[in-house]
Amino acid sequence: MHRKLKWFAVLTTVVMVFVLLGGALVTKTDSGMGCGRSWPLCNGQLIPTDITVELVIEFAHRVVSGAAGLLVLILSIWAWKTIGDQRETKALAILSVSFIILQGLIGAAAVVWGQSDFVLALHFGISLISFAAVFLLTLLIFEVDKKLDTSKIKLDKKMKYHTIGVTVYSYIVVYTGALVRHTEASLVCKDWPFCLNSTPFSLPTNMYEWIQMGHRFMAGLIFLWIGYITWMAIKRYKDQKVVVNGWITAFILVAMQVVAGAAVVFTDLNIYVALAHALFITCLFGLLSYFIMLITRGSMEYSPVSETDDNVSAEAKIKSPNMIPQ
Repeated sequence: MHRKLKWFAVLTTVVMVFVLLGGALVTKTDSGMGCGRSWPLCNGQLIPTDITVELVIEFAHRVVSGAAGLLVLILSIWAWKTIGDQRETKALAILSVSFIILQGLIGAAAVVWGQSDFVLALHFGISLISFAAVFLLTLLIFEVDKKLDTSKIKLDKKMKYHTIGVTVYSYIVVYTGALVRHTEASLVCKDWPFCLNSTPFSLPTNMYEWIQMGHRFMAGLIFLWIGYITWMAIKRYKDQKVVVNGWITAFILVAMQVVAGAAVVFTDLNIYVALAHALFITCLFGLLSYFIMLITRGSMEYSPVSETDDNVSAEAKIKSPNMIPQ
């Protein structure tokens, strides 16, 4: 059912990933001005002639972003008409289109007028929301024929609060990471995890060190937080494989994110490692966003059953006079 729509949704999601990675590549290679102050043209030309590496990177990013915008628009309309009866479809379609337009406008404004590093850091976060909306819309399309059945998932209040909290917090971590890139503070601290440029274990001595160490501290905290939620999921939700496997995947992604962050320093900002760093946080945020969508479904509260409760329940059944063998 809806096979063509599924393939198109997957294609759109993949292209959105390339948009995010392309934006990260533009920032990391300092190619934002590869086409000069001209937008949507490149150096005032539809097809640029004076070719440089920076121009190729920036121009390719614009082409992929433009293609992504068209794909997202088509997907949103197609999904609206096909599975518009699903509760989340229309909201996700509007969110997808709105944020990819906003992403393009901010990118254009940065080229034409220029923006501060603190404003430019928002660009990646906006792109991330657009990607998450497209990703959730894709998952929703796959849920229609019940091949991805999440109807039986129930979470208690504690798990819900932790999920919402860590998702919001992850967005703040993303912003600080983007700020590190835009302020060119990636290698301001040559050591890891601490910044030992001067006196060992001393406080940062300038704004760039504060930005770098602030991001590292927040990244370490989200690693511990997701680790705790994963432990809680394994312990309390053994009967809900989607929850357990989902949080194990989240923990693996955040661990890979931390390792990639350290490797960025040790490899002196190797471009492939840096792009992997951006890819891991993209996948993690998409997964956390999916958990948020699951939370919004249903009003029933789930009370996790411990092993002790299972034993008590079994004993009660044995002792109950009403349990007459048939």
